[in-house]
Amino acid sequence: MDTAAAHALEQVTVWHRSGQECRGVRLGSVIAYDVRILPEYRIEGGGEIDRCFVLPDEGIQLRRPTNWAPPLAGGWYIDLVELDTDEQGRIVVRDLDVDLVVHPVGRRYEILDLDEFADAMESGTISQDTGLRVLRQTQRFIDRHLLERGAGPEDAWPDFPPAAIRPLLDVPLPDQDTSAGTVPR
Repeated sequence: MDTAAAHALEQVTVWHRSGQECRGVRLGSVIAYDVRILPEYRIEGGGEIDRCFVLPDEGIQLRRPTNWAPPLAGGWYIDLVELDTDEQGRIVVRDLDVDLVVHPVGRRYEILDLDEFADAMESGTISQDTGLRVLRQTQRFIDRHLLERGAGPEDAWPDFPPAAIRPLLDVPLPDQDTSAGTVPR
């Protein structure tokens, strides 16, 4: 990252659904933060911290889990999300139940948890308007970053990982506060 871009970094605090307050940075609209993997999700020899990237304009959060075993090791996990700001000024990332896994080899991805998404819509936890937005955002993400008609399994993705996160892949982030706080409402 060049010096001008480094000066454009704004420090932010993100509230992660695991109950962690995470320090991060914003470059333009893209947010990067590190989150500790909770002990119950760690695997022997795996990492303890995942870097998360939020693309607010797309309603997407991406991370490359450091605790995945083969054959998924090196793949990406993508959450459809919405952002709020709580009373303390923290960015609150809310998971909207639709997820994607992008495999590390070949041009393969999976859409997960559509049943949970349908249950949330049926129960009213997710409104119809939000549900429609999430379905559209999912398709737009796939079209923009993963789908390229006629591409073979060994061809590169059209824009994955998204170009917008590349300047933040290795940028040093502020030290983390690993204490859990009060869950924002």
